[in-house]
Amino acid sequence: MTTLLDTLRAIVGPTHVLTEGDLTAWEQDWRRRVRGKALAVVRPANTQEVAAVVKACAAAGTAIVPQGGNTGLAVGSTPDGSGTQIVLSLTRMNAVRSVDTDNLTMTVEAGCILQNLQDVAEKAGVLFPLSLAAEGSCTIGGNLGTNAGGTQVVRYGNARDLCLGLEVVTAQGEVWDGLKGLRKDNTGYDLRDLFIGSEGTLGIITAATMKLYPEPAARLTAWAAVPSMEHAVALLGLAHKQLGAGLTGFEVMGQFALSLVGKHMPQLRVPFLGDENAPWCVLLENSDSESEEHARARFESLLETAFEMGCVTDAVVAENLTQAHQLWHIRESIPLAQAEEGLNIKHDISVQISRIPAFVAHTDAVLQREIPGVRLVNFGHLGDGNLHYNVQAPAEGDAKAFLREHEQHVHHLVYEAVAEFGGSFSAEHGIGELKADKLAKYQSPVALSMMRAIKQALDPQGIMNPGRVLQ
Repeated sequence: MTTLLDTLRAIVGPTHVLTEGDLTAWEQDWRRRVRGKALAVVRPANTQEVAAVVKACAAAGTAIVPQGGNTGLAVGSTPDGSGTQIVLSLTRMNAVRSVDTDNLTMTVEAGCILQNLQDVAEKAGVLFPLSLAAEGSCTIGGNLGTNAGGTQVVRYGNARDLCLGLEVVTAQGEVWDGLKGLRKDNTGYDLRDLFIGSEGTLGIITAATMKLYPEPAARLTAWAAVPSMEHAVALLGLAHKQLGAGLTGFEVMGQFALSLVGKHMPQLRVPFLGDENAPWCVLLENSDSESEEHARARFESLLETAFEMGCVTDAVVAENLTQAHQLWHIRESIPLAQAEEGLNIKHDISVQISRIPAFVAHTDAVLQREIPGVRLVNFGHLGDGNLHYNVQAPAEGDAKAFLREHEQHVHHLVYEAVAEFGGSFSAEHGIGELKADKLAKYQSPVALSMMRAIKQALDPQGIMNPGRVLQ
């Protein structure tokens, strides 16, 4: 190990091989549920250094844990407790290599913070639409490694849909340059899609060519109260019909989830909070290529029709960008408010949109029957069928004891319901270590066999993020 560390210091410089001091930022997951111990944290500055580090680790048979902003929710980028794994942090690789507004592409290094990419695109007069709560600290490499979703998937798709090409360091330390930025390239297997979503278990994404879009002429945001989840789904269908591609965001939030924001963040004014006629609220975003006047007319027409159909009982439309940001801030504050309320059990599930009302009614009833007093924090991206179906301990209970006694049972009940409704137990957060056992249970044997064959072919030593995704 001493020889390996000396080799790594020679590759990236002694100051970028961290073995002492407080390494919590790299060794602990974002939710602070797991703390590992790394042999070292290695911080390469470029792709060639990454390749050299991987070659050295492969020669030594040392496992590598690739890491971006370490904001993942499935324990996929922290080392185990053995003290033998290398954490390979890509945060120094944060350059925007090029912006091509004619081709509507941007080529960036894996360590670029997502919000910085949004800002670079905006300055160039174009839009990079990937947006999620952790955008101020997550990196594009991690976004691609987990195929991140976010709030605009309904219009622009997941990270996979926004990527045209990758640069990857293989498990042998070779560099694959697939950064062509082409929208049509049928020259064999799509290696790009193989590495996106693989969570660093097949190779290390070091750069990517991402899609850009014309900046909308106007964006309008509305907050609508709906009488049921069935009405929320009906409103979504109506929004698709009347707004078309202009519908860029469609979020649903239960009253209890919003009540936690009202309780722990009283400075945020939550519309229709406590309204018995609004058990659910929907946050819609309409992007228009013509003008704000045109966008507002279409939005108001949509809401008028929704009122007539009974899909909406009340609504507010943001008058300006500041008000729109305030409404989105309420939605994005739900996870923080839930954390303030106490320990909880998180789920990131997806179900066909048409089946979500039945799924929610069924699973709510099962949980409340099995664990009396349990509180359900249900919110998420209804526009693409992804719910964060979270479970809070009973109000007067001991949250730590609740997790200790009920967490696995709650997971079982929720995931069994997801399977019954033909959904997925992991929609946008990935598998990591946290859900590897669930993948083994709920994925088909044929799919698992193909996944293991791919892993064996690309990483025969098993050094790339071992124990993640595949057990």
